[in-house]
Amino acid sequence: MKKIPKEQSIYAFSAENTPVLHIDSGERVIFETHDALEGQIVDENTPFDGLDWSRVNPATGPVYVNGAEIGDILAVSIEKIEVAARGIALCGKELGVMGEKLENYAIKSIPIESGAAIFSPKIKLPLNKMIGVIGTAPAGSPVPCGVPDLHGGNMDCKDVREGATVFLPVNVAGGLLALGDLHAAMADGEVGVTGLEVAGEVTAQIKLYKKDSPKAAILRLPAIINEEHIMTIASHEDLDIAVEMAVANMVQILEKCKFSGYDATMLISLAGDVRICQVVDPKKTVRVVLPRKFVKF
Repeated sequence: MKKIPKEQSIYAFSAENTPVLHIDSGERVIFETHDALEGQIVDENTPFDGLDWSRVNPATGPVYVNGAEIGDILAVSIEKIEVAARGIALCGKELGVMGEKLENYAIKSIPIESGAAIFSPKIKLPLNKMIGVIGTAPAGSPVPCGVPDLHGGNMDCKDVREGATVFLPVNVAGGLLALGDLHAAMADGEVGVTGLEVAGEVTAQIKLYKKDSPKAAILRLPAIINEEHIMTIASHEDLDIAVEMAVANMVQILEKCKFSGYDATMLISLAGDVRICQVVDPKKTVRVVLPRKFVKF
């Protein structure tokens, strides 16, 4: 199995990025990743004014998938996420939802032991290991790794976890897939501006679906499928518009499965959930979650 070291990373998704690895469809790859601040925060006393914010959310890669052409789909099946023994969380002024009410900055260094994050002597949080940044190169201008969009990117969706397959668009030859920004724990919203940021490794299998395949005909991207659910993801500066985009994408998937637009809308309203992924990035991200038994392809 091929492994990419964390030193081979990008700070923006771009068609101009040089691939660090070429693979065939179906190969498995190990991505070693930095944490979201590239290890700049050593402990709780690290000064904020010394941080280089241009080094935020590095993504390991990119990977060129042989034969991937514009209009195809990359399916990234997440087999394993391993995280370091310690992570960091932070909040402060001008950061996150409470940024206007907080006067200073705070960093918490959190040990990870026996499947739990030790938030305090009395609070142990179960891990929900996930990938914050995963995407392909956009067709147009480069997109910083901290920004989510149609190519994926910093979606901060806690369902991008072990056992899930993330479907991403091929906008340029080879797709140029990269991922990073692992979290050992994170709640929907990520309101403080971070999850439990950790370095680690991701083992993933990457498959190519051609533009004329059933999946390419039905899916609206980005999307996630796990054992129980199918999810559509959308990002926009306006949270209401992001919701509309994600719902419309799920409606279109159901229409491809022979539902009328009316029945699709009612089914989502009765059996689907609209969930917030994050509200702290330049574009806010939501997902629509529907039992996959309703979608046949």
